[in-house]
Amino acid sequence: MSRIHTPASVEASPQGSRAQLSAVAKNLGSVPNLFRLVGNSPAALKGYLGLSNALSGAELDAKTQERIALAVAEINGCGYCLSAHTYLGRNVAKLDDAEITANRNGASSDPKASAAVRFAAQIVNTRGHVIDEELAAVTDAGFSAAEIVEIVLTVALNTFTNYINEVAKTEIDFPVVTTRRAAA
Repeated sequence: MSRIHTPASVEASPQGSRAQLSAVAKNLGSVPNLFRLVGNSPAALKGYLGLSNALSGAELDAKTQERIALAVAEINGCGYCLSAHTYLGRNVAKLDDAEITANRNGASSDPKASAAVRFAAQIVNTRGHVIDEELAAVTDAGFSAAEIVEIVLTVALNTFTNYINEVAKTEIDFPVVTTRRAAA
């Protein structure tokens, strides 16, 4: 059971979040617990959905964003996000089990994507204090300035969901995947 109230439905959510949650339901076919939890604050939901929607039109491809989400969830020890992104990785991004495992370990079987996932993991592990060589490695792999900014945004957005889900202990409504790393 969540430590922070999660409205049971769109209708039970704050009035200011209902339209946005209805749009989530239309797009996804349901409203996962994360969205209803964040919807306790219409402002937080608006910000979260705004950033998520902005990334849907990003230069950084959706598969790489999903790979980064898996790495960040594993590093931060977020079972909810790891479960959700494993499901999305398999069913939407079409990542195989070996790739998902590599992503959880901060890598990828694709050399270019591996540079992005490693860089994202370094951002999380150093709280953004990456060294010149780490930035050079992602640039040398062919990522543009825009894509590097989007890698940072992907890390930040996923860190937000990891943190809110860990603070709340959100009930997992995806097939459960257990993190290997416990959050410190």
